[in-house]
Amino acid sequence: MEIKVCGPGCAKCHEVERLVRETLTESGKETVVSKVSDFREIAMLGVFSTPAVVIDGQIKCVGKVPTKSEILSWLTA
Repeated sequence: MEIKVCGPGCAKCHEVERLVRETLTESGKETVVSKVSDFREIAMLGVFSTPAVVIDGQIKCVGKVPTKSEILSWLTA
C-alpha cells in the first residue's frame, strides 16, 4: 500500500499527514507515506484541490481534513 498526502504545506496539509501517520501507528499497519507538494505532480494524480489523500493511485479525500475513522476505513478496505 502506498499513501500520498497532497498539499503545498499549509496547516491543513500537515494535519492530514499527521492524522494518516497516527492512524497507521494505532492500527499497527506499516506502509509508505509520502508528502507530495509539487503542484504539477499533484495535478498528474488527478487532484485539483488540497489537502488530498491518494491511496494506491485512488483519490480518497479532496479539499478537507478526514477523520481518523475515515482514514481507518480506507486502510481496511
